[in-house]
Amino acid sequence: MPWTAADIPDQSGRLALVTGASSGLGFETARALVARGATVLLGCRSRARAEQARQALLPSVAAGGAVDLLDLDLADLAAVVRAARTVEERYGRLDLLVNNAGVMGLPRALTRDGFELQFGINHLGHFALTQALLPLLRARPGARVVTVTSGAQYFGRIAFDDLQGERRYDRWQAYGQSKLANVMFALELQQRLDAEQAGVLSLAAHPGVARTNLQPASVAASGSWFEPIAYRLMGPLFQSAAMGALPQLYAATAPSASPGGHYGPDQWGGMRGWPKAVPVAPPARDPEQRQRLWQSSEELCAAALERSTGRPASAAQPVLSPHLA
Repeated sequence: MPWTAADIPDQSGRLALVTGASSGLGFETARALVARGATVLLGCRSRARAEQARQALLPSVAAGGAVDLLDLDLADLAAVVRAARTVEERYGRLDLLVNNAGVMGLPRALTRDGFELQFGINHLGHFALTQALLPLLRARPGARVVTVTSGAQYFGRIAFDDLQGERRYDRWQAYGQSKLANVMFALELQQRLDAEQAGVLSLAAHPGVARTNLQPASVAASGSWFEPIAYRLMGPLFQSAAMGALPQLYAATAPSASPGGHYGPDQWGGMRGWPKAVPVAPPARDPEQRQRLWQSSEELCAAALERSTGRPASAAQPVLSPHLA
């Protein structure tokens, strides 16, 4: 029997933060969690869109659950740290972090901190957010971090000599790099948590080919005449956002989900279907590459926070949870 949202265990008393929860996979993830009694924080850049999502979710909220808003701009690491502090001050706990937000296939642009936009939002923003929230997660039994990647990880490569695409930029290669970085981060995080016997699970998931707002945003930004045609031709392959969210919901809630597990759809080569354990891209299995990415990410985030706060790196570093440094 396939695993569906109906199989999600009772989430009463659990607090979840879902990034990018105003639409698409994030919205469907939030809907499934609140329907099982969780309190869900919608981590979004736009307060107006987050409030629209909150209103749409209210009919799904089960007894004991709730929906709250969290201002979160993953393109600004100082704002990421402020968001983590807000969670601590408002709730003092966190049971589940779903690193879902992302951008896809955009022309080269920079985050507030000067990072290439796709690498900065998809990977570095979530890297910093997770680090800042780890003390809260570590204090909760059964806490989990789920990082959402995509099938693009399989053609991704980490350009360690040009992470920001300054010398050469291809928007799809940059997207593949960011999605490979997501799964590498998830696996390396689990290894470091295991070494500490922290009791927190780190998992990864990808949605297959799911219909979200990423595709039209990518098409609009590209200016290409061919991409709209290609997406129309691929239309029958796309599954709904609700189906695409199932792998990350499985990783977030299923008792059988494994530490360091990676989940995706089970049909058509991982493009659609019900969630199951799926292989990660070969570079993600290389511990040396994972450790190198971790170190680079740590250094980039610390330097960016030093620039934005005016504090030396030694003072900025604690907001990135030195427990796992």
